[in-house]
Amino acid sequence: MREGGRGVADVLQLDNEKQLLKLLYAGQQIPSPNGGFLMLLGVRPAEDGSALAIFECSVSSLRYELQIPKATRTERKKVKDELESGSEPDCPRHGSGTRLERAGKDLVCRACGVAYARA
Repeated sequence: MREGGRGVADVLQLDNEKQLLKLLYAGQQIPSPNGGFLMLLGVRPAEDGSALAIFECSVSSLRYELQIPKATRTERKKVKDELESGSEPDCPRHGSGTRLERAGKDLVCRACGVAYARA
């Protein structure tokens, strides 16, 4: 990082995470703190089952990150019950049409990066 400047890899935190997560799960545009909106660049799954979403502001090109919490006990049970009934489970947060995919030993949502069950 340059003295007095921002490095290329600097990422800022977003406030009001719960509201922004609801917008993300619903597939809606997320407003940027700088005006404009945030464009999703990617989602990085974490070892603990949570994930990190990286966004770029359409106006300022600043980058932001949003922590996506790991699956709750209720979400994991719902997915497990669907698997046991022979169904292919959808993401509990994104709903119908967003299937969970096998990634290694886990069933993961490609859209939010969260692991919901062991495959």
